Amino acid sequence: MKTLKKITSAVLALTLALSLTACSGKTDTPDTPDEPANTEEPAKVYKIGISQYGEHGSLDNCREGFLQGLAQAGLVEGTDFEVDYQNAGFDDAIATQIGQSFSAEDVDLMVGIATPSAVACFNAAEDKDIPVIFTAITDPVQAKLDAGNVTGTSDKLPVEAQLDLIRQLQPNAKTIGIIYTTSEPNSVSTIAEYKEKAGDYGFTIDDIGVTAQSEVTQAADTLISHGVDAFSNLTDNNVVGVLSAILEKTDAAGIPVYGSEVEQVKIGCVAAAGIDYIQLGIQTGMMAAKVLRGETTCQELPYETISEYGIYVNSDALNSLGVVLPDAVAEKAVESTEA
Repeated sequence: MKTLKKITSAVLALTLALSLTACSGKTDTPDTPDEPANTEEPAKVYKIGISQYGEHGSLDNCREGFLQGLAQAGLVEGTDFEVDYQNAGFDDAIATQIGQSFSAEDVDLMVGIATPSAVACFNAAEDKDIPVIFTAITDPVQAKLDAGNVTGTSDKLPVEAQLDLIRQLQPNAKTIGIIYTTSEPNSVSTIAEYKEKAGDYGFTIDDIGVTAQSEVTQAADTLISHGVDAFSNLTDNNVVGVLSAILEKTDAAGIPVYGSEVEQVKIGCVAAAGIDYIQLGIQTGMMAAKVLRGETTCQELPYETISEYGIYVNSDALNSLGVVLPDAVAEKAVESTEA
């Protein structure tokens, strides 16, 4: 009887233990660790501030090309970057305000289209060391944009090619009239080059400097009264901004105007030896993508210049003014009449 009692007690003890285990909900299966939390940070969306000095064809093309360059580099707007685009309306004070607003926003990159906007952006970015990319600047050295956290592309004009083009289209011309803004470094350096090289092609330069866009059409009247044989237009923003008004006056006087790029030819200049601003913008966008991704810095990336240029002609304007296009020019010219 003692043995049976011991066995019964043991069975009861085991049963009780099993019951307690079942109630506790525990099993002999090892604990499964919790899934690790997703600590991966979302991809950075770069904020780009674009300051354009004014609205005209060449600067618009720079902006369009810039966005194309970012896309060609694999950056998608809305996914990889967002743009704050501002237009200064050819007003230096507004360009300064735009640069300061970009700085206050702590944008990842400032883009200055044309010298006044680029200088304003660089001045506003310096304290925070925000990188600045410029485009449509003829002489970055003259504009003091060749050192610091800044780089970009130059639209330096092919002055000798332009002088040669004018000589071929107007064999008897003697004087070329040019209007430029005295405060724009691009224009100042280009006028100096024109004066240096004009004699090699048998020309003299009659130039008038202006301080504001409101003075440009009056300067055109003055050059017309001087009897110049042709006008050569620069990439001067104040002048380009009222180019249509200049062309009305020169067309009435029978004086051909030569542009500096394709958009000026489209609206009525007879011809131009100039660059393609879409391509200039694309080149700028590709540079900006490298800086944004940290592949290089502005200090490590020297500014770039497009060395190739095109010959653009407007046959309607040529015919209207009785200018004959030589076969040698026609063979390489691109027709650029506005649709």
